[in-house]
Amino acid sequence: MLKLEMHTVGLIALTTCLLIGLSEADEWEFPEDFKFGVATSAYQIEGGWDADGKSVSVWDRITHTTPNFVQDGSNGDIACDSYHKWEEDVTMLKDLGVHYYRFSLAWTRILSGGYTSTVNEAGVAYYNKLIDKLLENGIEPVVTLYHWDMPQKISTLGGVTNNVWVDIFTNYARTAFERFGDRVKTWITFNEPNIICHYFHSVLGSLQPDYPNGVIEYLCTYNLLKAHAETYHIYDREFRHKQEGKVGITLNFEWSEPASDSPEDVAAAERRRQFDFGLFANPIINFDFPKVVVDRVAERSKLEDFPRSRLPQFTFAEKLNVKGTYDFLGLNHYTTWLVSDDEEPSLDQSGFYIDTKVARQQDPAWEKTAVDDNRVVPWGLRKALNWIKTTYGNPDIFITECGHSDLTASLNDDRRTNFYKTYLNATLEAILEDGVKVKAFMAWSLMDNFEWNKGYLVKFGIYRVNFTDPERPRTIKDSGTYYKEVISTRRI
Repeated sequence: MLKLEMHTVGLIALTTCLLIGLSEADEWEFPEDFKFGVATSAYQIEGGWDADGKSVSVWDRITHTTPNFVQDGSNGDIACDSYHKWEEDVTMLKDLGVHYYRFSLAWTRILSGGYTSTVNEAGVAYYNKLIDKLLENGIEPVVTLYHWDMPQKISTLGGVTNNVWVDIFTNYARTAFERFGDRVKTWITFNEPNIICHYFHSVLGSLQPDYPNGVIEYLCTYNLLKAHAETYHIYDREFRHKQEGKVGITLNFEWSEPASDSPEDVAAAERRRQFDFGLFANPIINFDFPKVVVDRVAERSKLEDFPRSRLPQFTFAEKLNVKGTYDFLGLNHYTTWLVSDDEEPSLDQSGFYIDTKVARQQDPAWEKTAVDDNRVVPWGLRKALNWIKTTYGNPDIFITECGHSDLTASLNDDRRTNFYKTYLNATLEAILEDGVKVKAFMAWSLMDNFEWNKGYLVKFGIYRVNFTDPERPRTIKDSGTYYKEVISTRRI
């Protein structure tokens, strides 16, 4: 059970520090080399689901065959219609004054066959036009290679759990570097691999292998890290010398705060950080999976009568190949949890979340958003940034997503405006007071869009999209006006 009483004093102190810091930070400016941006992803905004040779993705399949997977029964067939309205999107970006636009490529739009080398030129042309228009307006593209919309043909092979997936993905990545790398200088291999492997693994394909929970998740983790590393090395060997770009990965990180100062809860919070973030960051930066994860999965696997740990072991050569494969770390951050040690779960349960052996909850006093577990806790971002600095030697960090959800799409979105004010404040404190090397902040999202299994019920945009109008008109919200002012003045 969480010990909230012991945590209350700490929360009061943190809140006081935040209020004091906000007053001081009002007078600070973001460093000259700091860049602001906004983020989107292909399936969530593009539409044109079968246009000009595009093939079927896992999200096309599941929304068409199992619409009740999405809360409002909707899909991304049209979404924001950015496949046709991309020029208007660029106009919005130009008006905001952003330096970066982070978007993803639809794998199914570029390689319609998925695992073939046949390039769909119409899909390439779409992204070429978008990239050229961004650069023409002084906006740098930040391109994510994979933001969850895997080709269905590949998914039916087992997706990321099939070892051949590494070669298939890197073939796609090489194609992207060849076609766009002369102009794209910032690449992200994967968006939120912990979500890919530990949450949405159930939609990787209609013929998903019938592995037990806690096996499929770690197979996915193992293969995804190898694919990331090989993609990095391909860029290093074949493209970096002429394209002079950089390659990273974006990891989701919800801060885990100990529910009390007991040694058990302190250790539990660190354990959850390592399962959430370290599982992917540690092999890339520190040579292997975190020891606490290795030991815990081995312990639990033995209790479940597995002959060996469910967590695959890297060979020495694989460890060497994965280590150092980053030029920056992307960070998606939304919220914080209070974490305590939990009793050993019963053996009729299995899986990644069982392995962590923690209990978590959020303080009911924290401000709610439309996503139940995404409460507003700005001090958690500052703590997360400092933990990354301390744990991983202060790498360059790009905050690639951070945003606030509501259900109304109101233009007068004061809560979202306040969210950005307090989370940008936490970012600025981490930079100027703590010496964390945060290089960019990208708001999620440019506009309201298809929010995965929540459909169009939840809104994150700083622009409203009217989804009942076939023209999908966009209108800036107060939060967008506020963000525009921050970018212009470089002050909160």
